Amino acid sequence: MAKAPPRSRLVRGTALGRLAAGQVLRQAGGKVAALGRSSEEKRRLLDRRALAAADQLVSVLGGMKGAAMKLGQLLSVLDLDLVPESVRPEFRAKLAVLLAQAPAVPFCGMRKVIEGDLGAPIAEVFAEFDENPIAAASIGQVYRARLADGRVVAVKVQYPGIGTAVRADLKNLALFLRLAPNIFPGLEMDSLATEIRLRIEEELDYRLEARTQHDLAARFAGHPFIAVPDSVGELCGERVLVTEFVDGLDFDGIAEQPRPVRDRVGEIIYRFYCGSLFHTGDFPGDPHPGNVLLRPDGRVAFLDFGLFKRMSRESVELERTVLRAAADGDAEQVHARMAAAGILAEPARIEPDEVLAYIEDAVGWYLADAEIEATPELAAEAMISSIDPRSPHYRKMRWQYLPPEHLFARRAELYAFGLLGRLRARGNWHRIAREWLHGEEPVTELGRVDAKWRAAQEPR
Repeated sequence: MAKAPPRSRLVRGTALGRLAAGQVLRQAGGKVAALGRSSEEKRRLLDRRALAAADQLVSVLGGMKGAAMKLGQLLSVLDLDLVPESVRPEFRAKLAVLLAQAPAVPFCGMRKVIEGDLGAPIAEVFAEFDENPIAAASIGQVYRARLADGRVVAVKVQYPGIGTAVRADLKNLALFLRLAPNIFPGLEMDSLATEIRLRIEEELDYRLEARTQHDLAARFAGHPFIAVPDSVGELCGERVLVTEFVDGLDFDGIAEQPRPVRDRVGEIIYRFYCGSLFHTGDFPGDPHPGNVLLRPDGRVAFLDFGLFKRMSRESVELERTVLRAAADGDAEQVHARMAAAGILAEPARIEPDEVLAYIEDAVGWYLADAEIEATPELAAEAMISSIDPRSPHYRKMRWQYLPPEHLFARRAELYAFGLLGRLRARGNWHRIAREWLHGEEPVTELGRVDAKWRAAQEPR
């Protein structure tokens, strides 16, 4: 039987500390143990240690179920070349547990949350309620139920005490960020810490998520290929979210479909997560496999809107002009725009060509005018180019200070590309992006259908 997540900052901080220390000692021990061994023996030893590290990550982060677990979710989506190639598939499979098979909290504890939030026994609110969870996420579990009027619904319930636990994670994160400038240059840490705290606090408030999801369900009502299930507002509380239930093929099933299906779903994912910012000034910030379903009618359903970012008109326009200039290969314009916005705090320290090269390596998959098949390896390279000290841009981009809202946009792009990589979806992503970067006419059938639908929604 799984235990409830630890709540104390000291306990949770100690768990993170043990995990970090364990990784350091394991790496050091691996080097020492490898001395005097043959190349084949060294390889086998490193393989075993990599898998042991994955087991520890799953155990510690999965058991915490808080903000720290987001790290494991990222690692399970992207192949970051952190382990030997020979065990990479098994390593990824172990980390995938953090997405789909997090340890379950007994239902008696979840029942207290549901009835406490809704103010009534489960039997009075739902005609039927299946006590076996159908999905698990970083801060809650999802159940299937039926209302008295016959509607089948999904009921997302926060783990008992998760709010306290996650806030403890945030305090530990603040301590970590004091060291982070030496690890991730180019991030304004005080603003980033504030932004992360605000976004996580929003994720913990299911009433806010219910309103966001209702707005998106209304926005995409009748859309030809995007579906967002509506929330049932009167049954949503701070820790309980009730939404329409969606049947569909899960992400692993989509990944096994023929190429035309994978390419089509990939384009829809790209349009939803990356195009939304330029169409409406906001975007869902958490693309991952558990939030995507292919419905029998061919539409793609998107779930989970706890992390949702709204940007100012000025910030959206900065995004558009910088990416448009990068797509056009205009290094001088990219440099000038970023300098004027204060992103390049000391513009003279970095040449325009160096800034453009950094952007091209990070998001070149949709800046290059070519048909590109997304792969896990390409997604990993984009991540490394963005933040990893191994990147050739690392030294120069120390003089970049990326505002948090733009960091969240890059995060959404990166996660979305990770999904495309897992699908091995193929497309000319640049030509699609020109719709919202350059205002050009769509070149794909999905683009034309979407444009026609959007035009019909405009007030006459």
